[in-house]
Amino acid sequence: QVQLVESGGGLVQAGGSLRLSCTASGLTFSLYAMAWFRQAPGKERAFVSRIVWSGGSTYYLDSVKGRFTISRDKAKNTVYLQMNSLKPEDTAVYYCAADPRPFLTGQGQYDYWGQGTQVTVSS
Repeated sequence: QVQLVESGGGLVQAGGSLRLSCTASGLTFSLYAMAWFRQAPGKERAFVSRIVWSGGSTYYLDSVKGRFTISRDKAKNTVYLQMNSLKPEDTAVYYCAADPRPFLTGQGQYDYWGQGTQVTVSS
């Protein structure tokens, strides 16, 4: 049974930082591409960032480039999203996702999902 468990969300002031973690179990982590999505109130879930199984290729939503960094630790079966210079518009529930296919950005394309972690950025 595949499980993705996110953590690290919380309340932070604008300009602050948070690091989200997503730990995977029940799958061969090194064979899966990982991604982060987010869903703001009243909006659809949207792609934020993804990383391939080797960690050698990453991709970001334009509005988070230069502020967010995705990384993975194969020894810990964990993918991270370091979020700096946070803005109120980053407020959302953040979800991690996994799929064996690389380079995916559509939420309908990912096989496995976590339960989400809330990030709230106050102005």
